[in-house]
Amino acid sequence: MSRLILLNKPFGVLCQFTDGDGRPTLADWVDVPGVYAAGRLDTDSEGLLLLTDDGALQHRITDPRHKLPKTYLVQVEGEPDDAALSGLRAGVDLGDFHTRPCEARRVPEPQWLWQRIPAVRFRKTVPTAWLEIVLREGKNRQVRRMTARVGHPTLRLIRVAIGPWRLDGLQPGQWREVQAVLPDSQSGRERRSGSGVPAGSGGARQPGRGAGKMRASTKTTRDPR
Repeated sequence: MSRLILLNKPFGVLCQFTDGDGRPTLADWVDVPGVYAAGRLDTDSEGLLLLTDDGALQHRITDPRHKLPKTYLVQVEGEPDDAALSGLRAGVDLGDFHTRPCEARRVPEPQWLWQRIPAVRFRKTVPTAWLEIVLREGKNRQVRRMTARVGHPTLRLIRVAIGPWRLDGLQPGQWREVQAVLPDSQSGRERRSGSGVPAGSGGARQPGRGAGKMRASTKTTRDPR
């Protein structure tokens, strides 16, 4: 049976399982053989990353022809006005390509959000704001380039959903396994063990340690939505 894992990738972790320079990788957090990332997430970005051992599912998730929506929470410098938001929604000319129309709106600061390590560096004289941006494409560092283009550089970027799959209470480094169902048939559903804890739930391993993965519940009363 195919496997599909939802991981909350911590800040500073490479989106791969090996690195010759000794930097943190997915292997520091996920001890599951045979899975690989379905898509990418920048090292300095956080949040939802899908891992699978199914090549067809990986292709369906990452192929831009399927336009699978990806939802991001973005903390930006300044307070975007209606013109800036309209510019994001309409599509932004980034020079090498023009982004497709997307969804973009102001949202309150998430109360459920974990503290980032290292912390974001702020300028005391410059306010910040939170946006929710939904894309159906995924160019390199696209969200950061888009917000910078409309005058509001990104300070922090968290992906909270890919198609039907959401973080839903996962803390940085935690993961859970869900039913591997193609997103055009039905949304992923958690495969639960007899104890009522999602099968494959994993607490974050200590970075740099190859064994002794800590177990931690992924249950939560909060919802990233």
